[in-house]
Amino acid sequence: MSKKKMSTKAKVQLMVFLIVYVAIGLWNAKLMTAPPSEALKNIANRWIVQFGPDNAWYYQINPMTVIMSFIVILIIIVFAKSVHKELSLIPGKKQAFAESLMDFIYDIVESSVPNEKYARTVFKIAMTLFIYIAVSNLIGGFIPGISADVSVAENGVRTVKFTLFNDTWFPPTGDLNTNLTYAVMVFIISQYFAIKTKGIKGWLKGFLEPVAFMLPMNIVGELAKPLSHAMRLFGNVTGGGILVLVISYLVKYMFLPPILWGYFGIFSGLIQAFVFSTLAIAYMASSIEA
Repeated sequence: MSKKKMSTKAKVQLMVFLIVYVAIGLWNAKLMTAPPSEALKNIANRWIVQFGPDNAWYYQINPMTVIMSFIVILIIIVFAKSVHKELSLIPGKKQAFAESLMDFIYDIVESSVPNEKYARTVFKIAMTLFIYIAVSNLIGGFIPGISADVSVAENGVRTVKFTLFNDTWFPPTGDLNTNLTYAVMVFIISQYFAIKTKGIKGWLKGFLEPVAFMLPMNIVGELAKPLSHAMRLFGNVTGGGILVLVISYLVKYMFLPPILWGYFGIFSGLIQAFVFSTLAIAYMASSIEA
């Protein structure tokens, strides 16, 4: 069996890419003269805007989270419209991809939620979470874009400087508030399903099982679900981004970053979206069970 050889056009494209990539890498290495302590000192700072009383955390907002959330939603809407526009009995690539993805998630929901009355609702919630988180992780994991470099003065004043292509786009899932919002939403929906399927008495009785002595532990266990649900996603997305940034700086952005971006942006990013959505399915399914 003969091996398929790379075409001349592909070889030229690969050569041009390598030349440009090496040239940019050498240019970065020449410009990056600051020590790590100076270059990475603002790594944990966020662009925070206070729109109410000072020192009130509930009057703070991260504009990058809001902006990037709208961008993620726009990407999803544009893709969904393009798929809907080309719907046919013989699916094209986009339609086949969308249908395969939905079938995959629905199979998980169907096996976890035997009650058909709730399966479609759980599927819609889980599918929405998966698509949003997956797109967020992808654009924030390996696509270079606009980033906000925030420095905090001794008096607490934040100075924001926007940079282009020095980092990836800011992922909304890199903000704990985003992840906690979705985790709390899943928690509330789970409790609603439990009340609807078991009734108020059955729902309250569940906190006394297997014995009444376990009431405090059961309450703590339920409240810990949204916290662990949110922190798992936040820790993986933020930790991966910091790791890529630090290692990329140490190697002067030469050769290694694309491998790291590919892993944390594509592989790990999609895995985390899948884990978050399947945990949401598990939490809702456990509440629906009689």
